Amino acid sequence: MRLAALALLCSLFSSIHALHFYLDANQKRCFIEELPTDTVVEGHYRALEWSEDKQAYAENPELGIIVEVQEEPSGHVVVKTTGPLDGKFTFTSHEAGDHSICLSTNYSSWFSHTHIRLYLDIVVGSTKPDVEQDRSHVSELASKVRDLNQKLEDIRREQQYQREREADYRDLSEATNTRAVWYSIAQIVVLVATCVWQLRHLKRFFEDRKMR
Repeated sequence: MRLAALALLCSLFSSIHALHFYLDANQKRCFIEELPTDTVVEGHYRALEWSEDKQAYAENPELGIIVEVQEEPSGHVVVKTTGPLDGKFTFTSHEAGDHSICLSTNYSSWFSHTHIRLYLDIVVGSTKPDVEQDRSHVSELASKVRDLNQKLEDIRREQQYQREREADYRDLSEATNTRAVWYSIAQIVVLVATCVWQLRHLKRFFEDRKMR
């Protein structure tokens, strides 16, 4: 029971995004995901094309979906592939930060007015590359332990990424505070120098008046 409860708690750390949206034949839609390093992302999409004959969205075997994933702001392309109207894609983040996931159709005609309804499910942090292959060779308890260890590894990477971001923000805050302190010191020096100059000027002014 404790193991099951802990597995349920850790499963909350794997984020799942399910949505659907509309796009035209020559339109590209992009989504931004902020990912830690070495995080596996799995995506499943299903596209339906508007049919004038049926007056509804239906499957078209000629429709293909182009998936392109790149790291921001370096622009490094992680995935660029063309799949069927119902397909999947998987990639692993090599750098921590924002990743753009863009989807478009394989229609190349600029005069096409086809409308597409695209369903998209994105699972972040689900890493099970070998579990399905050797499921018959391990017991149910060992499989749960493996899943639990993998989720704990995902949590560890997320915590490490948050610590790195916290360190960056702390360094930026300290640098800003240091510049503010030096600016205040410079203001004080200018004020003191101005006061000294004014006092000397007033002293000479009164001395000149006395001599007259």
